[in-house]
Amino acid sequence: MVLTDKQPTTAPLRAGAAASAAPRSFGAVVKAYVALTKPRIIELLLITTLPVMFMAARGLPPLWTAVSTLVFGTLSAGSANALNCYIDRDIDAAMRRTRRRPLAREQVPPRNALVFGVVLGILSTLGLGFAVNWLAAGLSLAANLFYVFVYSMLLKRRTPQNVVWGGIAGCMPVLIGWAGITGDVGWAPVVLFGVVFFWTPPHTWTLAMRYREDYAAANVPMLPVVATERRVVLESLAYTWATVLCSLLLWPVAHTTLLYPAVAAVLGGACLWEVYRLLGRVKAGKTGVDLRPMRFFHWSNAYLALLFLTVAIDSMLV
Repeated sequence: MVLTDKQPTTAPLRAGAAASAAPRSFGAVVKAYVALTKPRIIELLLITTLPVMFMAARGLPPLWTAVSTLVFGTLSAGSANALNCYIDRDIDAAMRRTRRRPLAREQVPPRNALVFGVVLGILSTLGLGFAVNWLAAGLSLAANLFYVFVYSMLLKRRTPQNVVWGGIAGCMPVLIGWAGITGDVGWAPVVLFGVVFFWTPPHTWTLAMRYREDYAAANVPMLPVVATERRVVLESLAYTWATVLCSLLLWPVAHTTLLYPAVAAVLGGACLWEVYRLLGRVKAGKTGVDLRPMRFFHWSNAYLALLFLTVAIDSMLV
């Protein structure tokens, strides 16, 4: 598949082009390029990176290594997100949720976004290699390439299993954080990799349930677009159970204190409660916004953040 600068003509895009015709300040240009990196997604990735470094170090990680991993990891994630914006600019222009992104509004020329993403990727890989180690750099580059070529270009527009396998890229920060401290990959980060892997589909599907019409209009075959709401919720339930069970596996594998399994069990129970509530609303015949899928989406964000915070705290107690 060849990347081009050809941009589909859509009503939202024309509106964005008109809005961007006026001269913009330097600050507005910088803001547009920052928006290409999707900072909110990067925050979630950093939440899973730093606690694993605490676990690998069995306490406070070396400051320089931690800062370097987070800084260059941010650049790597920003690179992948900017390249995703370049590839998905036609989708973003067609969806209400994303049509205010910089490329959809023509605030940044597509070619510039492509170059920006590539440059960030090069800087992040070299930075991690020289400042941390080359294993962390290689894992970061692999995550970037997987997100761009496998998820964005191959899976997203072709299969409802796109976020299941495409989500592998979002699991890589736990391996990168561990490798940054130890120089290798152990079973503990592999378990946490599994937690993020199983967590990703229900987290993403509940968001897609809320914006089902958007994805349908953009011809993106997310599971809520091609399947019934009951099937989506049942699959989300299965993945949530897998997430919780995988999270508890960290206790014997990483030899944590009792704090971690206790908190993981409570958080997992609350997460399962929310999915069963969603299933109950489906069985009661509720559809669309009446299902309130965003309740689970927001709670799943909190679940992951609190679980990994517990990983960091527990590592200080060992």
